[in-house]
Amino acid sequence: MKVAFGMKAHSGWTALVVVGQRDGDFLVVDRRRIELVEDEWAKQPYHAAENLQPDAARDVVKRGVEAAHRIAVREMRTAVQREQERGNEVTACAVLVGSPMPDWSVEEILAVHFRMHKAEGVLFRDALVRAAKACGLRPAEIPEKLLTKRAQSALGATVSGLMKKTATLGKSVGPPWGKDQKDAALAALVALQGCPK
Repeated sequence: MKVAFGMKAHSGWTALVVVGQRDGDFLVVDRRRIELVEDEWAKQPYHAAENLQPDAARDVVKRGVEAAHRIAVREMRTAVQREQERGNEVTACAVLVGSPMPDWSVEEILAVHFRMHKAEGVLFRDALVRAAKACGLRPAEIPEKLLTKRAQSALGATVSGLMKKTATLGKSVGPPWGKDQKDAALAALVALQGCPK
């Protein structure tokens, strides 16, 4: 079966929902939390660098970014392999993203606390998009604010129809099925509908 990944990232981890379609019905093939860091400080590398001298701060951020990218590729490969072992073909990977970030230097990010949070949010979403590309997947970057609109268009459904669809998917797999899983599932559905049948 053709399946798509839907991912909603947080600092250091992502919610992954894998959705497929069989006999015209959508189903959740897998749902899990994937860790994107190995060291606690790497969840917030800009915060870890906040009080360091400029050279040391840049080094900590660089190590955090490189680790996030490396781990995301490793975990994406593992997820793809898991689906292949089930006999599924991963055709797309949807990553929920926020608004773009200006091209700030590490120093400019560390100068304003809000920027550190923004940069860390972008870091893990970007790591997932890069990992999808590295694994030969077609990444679909879906702005979180536009998820409902994109899903309505892709699925030809109303907002209440989308809510029913995600609720039905959640009942089929049981808890946890919170906002992260619902959003990731909806993103996966959008990506799956964008794939050739």
